Amino acid sequence: MPTRRPARARRARAVVRRGPARRRESVAARAERTRALLARLSEAYPEARCALEHRTPLELLVATILSAQCTDQRVNQVTPELFRRYADAAAYAGADLAQLELRIRSTGFFRNKARALVGLGRALVERHGGAVPRTLAELTALPGVGRKTANVVLGNAFGIDEGIVVDTHVARLARRLGLTTADDPVKIEQDLVRLVPRSAWTLWAHLLIFHGRAVCKAPRPRCAECVLADLCPSAEPG
Repeated sequence: MPTRRPARARRARAVVRRGPARRRESVAARAERTRALLARLSEAYPEARCALEHRTPLELLVATILSAQCTDQRVNQVTPELFRRYADAAAYAGADLAQLELRIRSTGFFRNKARALVGLGRALVERHGGAVPRTLAELTALPGVGRKTANVVLGNAFGIDEGIVVDTHVARLARRLGLTTADDPVKIEQDLVRLVPRSAWTLWAHLLIFHGRAVCKAPRPRCAECVLADLCPSAEPG
């Protein structure tokens, strides 16, 4: 006889499978379903972590800036030599712009990124003694640092769950899973932080990114292979 799902998962599934009625799902029921999604994803991807290779908060901050409109794999190919040549904030502050552009050229938008890195180095030296700050307000005041980048650094370099990173994978999956109807990343984050336990905010983004790359792809998700299919209002019949 097949193993039955826990009662919480059965209740969550009942909410999802009501078709049009699922739009009446309460916030409490959606939060319960989110916890079930979190448990499934954590079991499926125990190795989920930040894909950008780094050893220090500064290295992660630089790598995240470089990752804009670029794959993590490409960034990881560029950063070992970059980190060797620019070991601290002062090195970026005093960098020759043309040389820095050359070293990061393959990440795309290299002129804007190089200017941001030089400005970042100067701001860190002048305002923070060369150290990467630990607050969202201070991070987002730095050149080239938006809310997503700040959340990446806070969660992964400092273990501070200040918010949820919303990249293309997280945005796509959050909508497909019926956790938001928004398109704006800030609004998506606002919806998610109401549902995901705070202690899992950093992990949640990694789990959705791993699942988005492996199964819930754009434009054609592999619903037949998905461990979340019975909890997902967008799942196609197998």
